[in-house]
Amino acid sequence: MDFAFDARTEELRGRLLAFMDEHVYPAEAVAEEQRAALADPWTAPPVVAELQQEARRRGLWNLFFTNQHGLPEQEYGAGLTNLQYAPLAEITGRSPQLAPTALNCAAPDTGNMELLARFGTEEQRKRWLEPLLDGRIRSAFAMTEPDVASSDATNIETRIVRDGGDYVIDGRKWYISGAMNPACEIFVVMGKTDPDGEDPRRQQSMVLVPRDTPGLRVRRAMRVYGYEDHYHGGHAEVLFEGVRVPAANLVGEEGGGFAIAQARLGPGRIHHCMRLIGMAERAIELMCRRALDRTAFGKPLAAQGVIQEWIADARVAVEQLRLLVLKTAWLMDTVGNRGAHTEIQAIKIATPRTVAGIIDRAVQLHGAGGVGQDFPLAELWAAARTLRLADGPDEVHQRSLARRELRQYR
Repeated sequence: MDFAFDARTEELRGRLLAFMDEHVYPAEAVAEEQRAALADPWTAPPVVAELQQEARRRGLWNLFFTNQHGLPEQEYGAGLTNLQYAPLAEITGRSPQLAPTALNCAAPDTGNMELLARFGTEEQRKRWLEPLLDGRIRSAFAMTEPDVASSDATNIETRIVRDGGDYVIDGRKWYISGAMNPACEIFVVMGKTDPDGEDPRRQQSMVLVPRDTPGLRVRRAMRVYGYEDHYHGGHAEVLFEGVRVPAANLVGEEGGGFAIAQARLGPGRIHHCMRLIGMAERAIELMCRRALDRTAFGKPLAAQGVIQEWIADARVAVEQLRLLVLKTAWLMDTVGNRGAHTEIQAIKIATPRTVAGIIDRAVQLHGAGGVGQDFPLAELWAAARTLRLADGPDEVHQRSLARRELRQYR
């Protein structure tokens, strides 16, 4: 990254780059060894707590909490703008399993904290937001369902029924990130409180469900291209069978679930794209080192024309993506998420697709090593490819973006 940001961002970048070099990268192998020795593979390796302690000491904690919601800067996070956070999130993307968690900037907790800060009651913030901000607990966001196309939230089948002073929840969710982690103590659950309502976008609501609530059952871990993502608490299938919670656990108002979900997903989408830029940079670095170290057919791989093309194309693509992500961050800061709607969709379409292609080239260059556990490339590719589905599949964003574009000419 050749251009300069404001002084505060540059200072934080320096601190974060040093933290990555001195602590995070060396911890990657340590974390794998520790996790293999744990009785419960979903428990965070001890080195994660050490990284979190060091991140706090260096003032690198809760950086994700941007001030776009007008929340008190001294109360939540570092008070950065999206534009200031973007280059920091990119750096954490170079080690996506460890760095975001080390800084308490990992999904789904980030989105849940923003949701609680913006829509939660004072009691909900005290009970759940404070320990999340402090890193004492983890959380899950339960929206996706196996039996419907969950990219259209109006399809959600989980029912949330008012019964006196309680809500009773019944439904089946899957790929609920973080739910396997024993530190996950709270689920943000989306379901329908008014399934027959006239407005399909006012049928949904969100409620907070503590993990130990009777009727909530974490059934199994779901794999993603063969990986179980132990560091972020996995992706679980979760059953809600007669789950009863107080009406005070409602987030916002009845019928507000769809709007809350959209408000939550906007920042989540750009955070994913920020980190994807870092994943691409890690892949380019590995590609270049491998090309210089390996010889085939009498000359280094770096001298092969096709390899040079891969590296050049990767560099051009990353610079283009970074500028688009930064533009989107700036628009979110200046005109809000709604004003940046087109750009948010554009980065969500372009970034995972392009970065997955870059990582795929890096895998190819590494040969058999690229698909194995000795390099991070296979896991990076799985994460990038998955993000073409997470937070809305490509096709949904393409459909919406095209409609918006066509509207100008009708």
